[in-house]
Amino acid sequence: MTMRITRLADAEPFSPVGHEGVGPVRLQGGDSFPTTEFTVVLSHYLPGASAALSPQVAETVYVVLSGALVMASEGEEASLERLDSVHFTPGTKRTVENRTTEPASMLVIRSLHEPMEVPE
Repeated sequence: MTMRITRLADAEPFSPVGHEGVGPVRLQGGDSFPTTEFTVVLSHYLPGASAALSPQVAETVYVVLSGALVMASEGEEASLERLDSVHFTPGTKRTVENRTTEPASMLVIRSLHEPMEVPE
């Protein structure tokens, strides 16, 4: 199959560790998808939602689709707004927060080729 469509209504919801007030769904990648190079996740952050400090297990790109999210990594902090993006290398520790009173949505694209051990 050369084209595989995932409708949002059929996307696979999941609950990542360390995420509070976040509603992610897998659009591509994971156990039920044939994607082999990367995963694509749509994450919705409610006001006050956050992803705790944790290292990236692989090369990762975040693209803010709506609202604003604050990314912090290794002493640097930046607010990303609609269509802003950020790239993290494997092992880079980061946090994500929605400090606004509006929901925010973000696309997460993560490589499956640079896995590393992540301490619990």
